[in-house]
Amino acid sequence: MKEQNPAAALLSAIHFAANKHRDQRRKDVDASPYINHPIEVAEILARVGGVSDVITLQAAILHDTLEDTETTPAELDAAFGVEVRQVVEEVTDDRQLPKPERKQRQIEHAPHLSERAKQVKIADKISNVRSVTETPPTHWTPERRLEYLDWTEKIINGLRGDNPTLEAYYDQLLSAGRAKIKS
Repeated sequence: MKEQNPAAALLSAIHFAANKHRDQRRKDVDASPYINHPIEVAEILARVGGVSDVITLQAAILHDTLEDTETTPAELDAAFGVEVRQVVEEVTDDRQLPKPERKQRQIEHAPHLSERAKQVKIADKISNVRSVTETPPTHWTPERRLEYLDWTEKIINGLRGDNPTLEAYYDQLLSAGRAKIKS
């Protein structure tokens, strides 16, 4: 059921994602609730990137549901419509592939994503860079953290051109993150 009211549409996506991610935690030392991440991705899009397109914001909130929960594409279609589902599918990894292959595919597919999917992916990487810099998984060494930042840069390079403000914000966080991790 697609909502006509933008606020209701966004709240519906938050409610859906919160339910789907309810038992998941981030890998940081505090094991923060996973739902904080998709909400942050949408917030970055709106606040930093100036994105007000409801489909893009809903897709940001829902971006990990297919990959990290039992959610099906049909569920997203029924609840949010084809356009939202398509954007979520574009940013979803195939979990059946080995992790190194999934990571390489993200780099290779980045230039071919739709404008909406590119913006969601950039905001996702901004959130992840911030997490790896400020509240990393406890077992990650500084070297692993820097490797992760390098990998995100390869993805972002394929996403450039649709939202220069988001891209500049990413560049700033990446630079600050590298400096902090190296210090």
